[in-house]
Amino acid sequence: MLGIGELLWDVFEDGRRPGGAPANFAFHARQLGHEAAVISRVGEDELGRELLTHLKANGISTEFIQIDRQKPTGTVPVRVAPDGTPRFTVVEDVAWDYLEDEPGLHRAVASADVLCFGTLIQRSHPSRQTVESLLKSAKNTVLFDINLRHDFWSKQQVTEQLKLSTILKMNQQEQQKLKNAGLGKGDRVDWCRSILLEFQLELVCVTRGAKGCLLVGREGWAEHPGYPVEVADTVGCGDAFAAAVAHCHLKGYPLDKTADFANRVGSFVASRPGATPSLPDTLRLQ
Repeated sequence: MLGIGELLWDVFEDGRRPGGAPANFAFHARQLGHEAAVISRVGEDELGRELLTHLKANGISTEFIQIDRQKPTGTVPVRVAPDGTPRFTVVEDVAWDYLEDEPGLHRAVASADVLCFGTLIQRSHPSRQTVESLLKSAKNTVLFDINLRHDFWSKQQVTEQLKLSTILKMNQQEQQKLKNAGLGKGDRVDWCRSILLEFQLELVCVTRGAKGCLLVGREGWAEHPGYPVEVADTVGCGDAFAAAVAHCHLKGYPLDKTADFANRVGSFVASRPGATPSLPDTLRLQ
């Protein structure tokens, strides 16, 4: 599995931890037994070197991570509310804003069984052009983990990239933003089905935090109420959920089993600090 996008440090009040949606996705995909790699860009600095070391130590390929000799490695100050909800301040003009298009990246995308991407990496023109170019090389499952942060997206951009996607994953707040932008018709299952049919997707996933999720596929739909846990923070829960959905999709699991497993993985991550805790064997061996 291959994640493309931001690679950075989440800076909490008690210290910093490796982060970035594609890196979190790759980390959990690797824990679930898949080969995993990240396409991104870090600075030629100590923070960048530490991220590369971290990925390698966890079995994640760094072959497709570029080194920027001018811009610094990305950082994101995180403040966690009492209910575990994170608030991010995404520092701009950093290395991953300048992802360059390279032939080797296209070969990696073409061979990936799952490619996961979002909108945050595309907040800058250079990286957006690169992502749009790479998406055209994908030959297998493309998971659009939409990640609508701030104003770093547009309806036209989302619409064009949905046409190149296989699976759409979003949370309830992102779903509402898409509705407000005039995408989709109806509510709940009907809305998801309208998006699935309009863009010829295979699966639409809506995460609902502590209330579980809704999955809508071509042949049916499934809901899951979620698993109650004592929340440490919710950083990376969605990325872990996405990795679990991709895992189940490759194995051909039915929607009800996919919803259950993805919720178990996401809930476990919520119960531990940071985005990339080690999963117990009961979750790895599924």
